[in-house]
Amino acid sequence: MNRNETFNGLARRPSAEVLVIGGGINGISVFRELALQGVDVLLVEKNDYCSGASAALSRMVHGGLRYLENGEFKLVRESLEERDRLLANAPHYVSPLPTTVPVFDIFSGLANGAVRFLGLGRRPSRRGAVVIKTGLAIYDFFTRARAMMPRHTFRGKGRTLAKWPRLNPDLIASATYYDAQVSHPERLGIELLLDGLSAGPHARALNYAEVRRGADGALALHDEITGRTIPVNADIIINATGGWIDLTNRTILPDVQPQPPLMGGTKGSHLMIDNAELMAALGGHMLYYENEDGRICILFPYLGKVLVGSTDIRVDDPGTVRCEADERDYILQSLAFVLPDIRIAPEEIVFQFSGVRPLPASADSFTGRIPRDHFCTFIEAERTPPVLCMIGGKWTTFRSFGELAADMTLERLGKQRRTDTIVRPIGGGRNYPANPAPWVADLASRTGLPLERIEQLFGRYGTGAEKVAEFLLRGEDHFLPDTDYSRREMIHLIHAEGVEHLDDLLLRRTTLAISGQLSLIAADAALAVLAAERGWDEARRGAERSRFLTLLAERHGISEQMLFSRSKDRSILCEATASAV
Repeated sequence: MNRNETFNGLARRPSAEVLVIGGGINGISVFRELALQGVDVLLVEKNDYCSGASAALSRMVHGGLRYLENGEFKLVRESLEERDRLLANAPHYVSPLPTTVPVFDIFSGLANGAVRFLGLGRRPSRRGAVVIKTGLAIYDFFTRARAMMPRHTFRGKGRTLAKWPRLNPDLIASATYYDAQVSHPERLGIELLLDGLSAGPHARALNYAEVRRGADGALALHDEITGRTIPVNADIIINATGGWIDLTNRTILPDVQPQPPLMGGTKGSHLMIDNAELMAALGGHMLYYENEDGRICILFPYLGKVLVGSTDIRVDDPGTVRCEADERDYILQSLAFVLPDIRIAPEEIVFQFSGVRPLPASADSFTGRIPRDHFCTFIEAERTPPVLCMIGGKWTTFRSFGELAADMTLERLGKQRRTDTIVRPIGGGRNYPANPAPWVADLASRTGLPLERIEQLFGRYGTGAEKVAEFLLRGEDHFLPDTDYSRREMIHLIHAEGVEHLDDLLLRRTTLAISGQLSLIAADAALAVLAAERGWDEARRGAERSRFLTLLAERHGISEQMLFSRSKDRSILCEATASAV
């Protein structure tokens, strides 16, 4: 990923058959699909790859049990198929997640489907045992041929409270079924991108690059890193900017008459909590439960902490979303409802994040009723290439959504599909061993690295650990303070994965920030590595530090003082801070 080479190449030949705008999971998916078909395709993302909604998902890979209530049976079937494909194609990041639903009523919710069918906007009542049982039976029916995970089970009140004694004692039963979770969604996005780039020089990608309209009305590509701007043109444009899709269309389609909005996104916020009681109370399961207002909430172990979410609030400007104080209160109140005797202290919230679900525009008064399905539509213009807009979608179905958009594009280009991605492994999921222990032991023996270190790398990169381990051996290495990431590991990520800012490294290429492990000294140490590799002077380094700390505080609720308190060696910290500023 050498952005200078890519940008210089574009300056010499500023065109592509297809220009994909938006480097979230859906944009990367369609880019990969087209690249593998031999299409000359360019992907541009104005920020970092997978830094918007694709970094703020609930970390679930699921069929969408509650979407059955909306009558979205096709979406649920497709989502379950894609879930199972991810379990097979990305086993290093996607794994089964036992999920338990506390049940508080028997017949409640039976009228919801009828209400939806009649087009009424009433908020749903609590879903009772009959509704939940019916939904899980449909889940089992849709997955019966693959049977990759156990069928659902029901427990009465006694057995439920015996297994989860901290649950709200007002429940009458519980149901357990299996979905899946993704441990490193941003990393999976990067691996998809690398898969597309591996197809050949006809596939190119740039982060921190924005498509604009020049003074002459032509499209131009502005590089946010160097400040350079060059013309750019394509035969087809794909707008994959999610919650920004209408804003992007206004930029690239100035001559098209104003149209009704395509997107009507809602904000979902989540908290990461470090509380041993809470972790123990879950017993390794996700709790999938309804708050008292009928809003579905989730609660499950993630990266050694507990992830809790989420809210569902309409937003107009996707660029300014963050978890607000009232959302934190709502999420904590929902947690107190399902686990009433567990208290969360403010300092136990180690991270928070918020993103915009790219939902189709809808006038439905209840956001939970807005369809979660996806579709594509072309917008034609006289002075601009046809623009294919990717509308809606959920993270689980990124592959099939990208496939749909690619097929529509191939048809417009008059080209045939060469290959598909249904059974194509992703990144470190290639040649993934059924039993990792011998694979790990063999790599440790061949490299001479400690077994514990190889296990660590395997957990982060799957079979990609071999390439990382080989890079580590080519130079002197040491762990960064307060972390289990090493200097050369960071260097590998910087050069192989398009890292341009400190937040790229600490928020997306690694899990240091979201897992609550990041300290101030670790951040400064990572900054020192990045500055050295990018050749930054002290002023640039200081500006980057300020940028990152401001982002953490404003978007993720992590102050500099909180990072300071996590630092183990304050004397080293003072020296590092002084040199950084």
